[in-house]
Amino acid sequence: MELKDKKTKITFHNGILTIGGTIIEITYEDSHIFFDFGSEYNPKAPVQPTNLQELLDENLVPYLNNMYDPNIPLKGYESMEDKWENTAVFLSHVHLDHSKIVNYLNPSIPLYTLEGTKSLLNTLNINDDFLFPLYEKKEKNTRDIIGLKENEIVNVGKIQVKVMPVDHDAYGACGLLITTPDLIISYTGDIRLHGYRKEDTLNFCKESENCDVLLIEGVSVSFQEFDEELSSEEIYNEPDLIDKINKIVQDNPNKQITFNYYISNIERILNIIKTNSRKVVLDAYYAYVLKEATGYEAYYYELNENKYGLNEKYKIDFEDLLNDEGDFFWQLDNSAIKYIDKLKKGGIYIHSNAVPLGEFDPAYEPFVNKFGECNIEFVKVSCSGHAHPNDLIKIIDLIKPKLLVPIHSYRPEKLYNKSGDVLLPEKKQTI
Repeated sequence: MELKDKKTKITFHNGILTIGGTIIEITYEDSHIFFDFGSEYNPKAPVQPTNLQELLDENLVPYLNNMYDPNIPLKGYESMEDKWENTAVFLSHVHLDHSKIVNYLNPSIPLYTLEGTKSLLNTLNINDDFLFPLYEKKEKNTRDIIGLKENEIVNVGKIQVKVMPVDHDAYGACGLLITTPDLIISYTGDIRLHGYRKEDTLNFCKESENCDVLLIEGVSVSFQEFDEELSSEEIYNEPDLIDKINKIVQDNPNKQITFNYYISNIERILNIIKTNSRKVVLDAYYAYVLKEATGYEAYYYELNENKYGLNEKYKIDFEDLLNDEGDFFWQLDNSAIKYIDKLKKGGIYIHSNAVPLGEFDPAYEPFVNKFGECNIEFVKVSCSGHAHPNDLIKIIDLIKPKLLVPIHSYRPEKLYNKSGDVLLPEKKQTI
């Protein structure tokens, strides 16, 4: 499809041939929008960047004219005159590769996302260690965010953005349906069909049908072929994952069983709590995040002075968890892992998409080995937050775009479009 005659322009600043750091700009006349606002992550780097200067110097984020907080001093980067009358940034979800640098965003630029993502970001960053910190300390740790209702529409000049919920393993995830006077663009964010909000994804597909351009993530095709079976550790859908965990618990009635999960997967932990035969106990920080997101008060333990305003009647003594052999199903997160040598020998630990996320992270193998050294069985029970390869094709076929643009993938060329053309963009390319 030729876009040369269109006033609408799309620039791929980041997130090309990688998983993470998606930053895409859409312009029309005097207005422009960006999505998302995260950074790339290199787990093998000897030193991780701690500020915007280091991120820019390491090419983990692009320099964007007038988009960053002007109070942040930068060497080697200087903004030119701002020609735009209207500017806005949209976030698809809370995962750090999509959100981590929002505190570096120019405070005068509005930042939009669904209310669920806004609430979760503010909650996750309560200790000022989830996002990169604000350059100038304020009363709160996270910059102002405008929370939107599901399917709400925002107008940025002549660019119209409809913020639509989709199925992902991050609470409050959305896709964007972007309309300008001469183009309709659909951006999936991170998306799937095998979670608890499949119908939202299908509705997003229906509303995006026959769009001019579809920007779709392609995480799963980075690692898996279309005819390839899932590994024994990977569960096909979220309900099956819950069944798998519950079976492990039921088959081991007299063993200490611990677990960990990714903190933004709110729907998964709610279903674990709802269906597990044991009393589920979370770290206080995770219990706080769950309560703020949903109002649910979970049992919890404390290992530091942060109280988070939790109800004391749900507090479980940590010593009781260390000595447990069948009453509790409790979370072994980063604060508790230091007590691994005090866990019961012969127990079980279930790793459910928790950090470290996988073999690509150098921290993963030493982490797994700790359990073997302590005579604790390590069981990985995972379900991807990203659409399976064949489901990606199903989403593309449902939308039937004139132009398919696969991004957020190591192998975007694996995706194809029966209804039109395919573009594999280069970093910094404008179409």
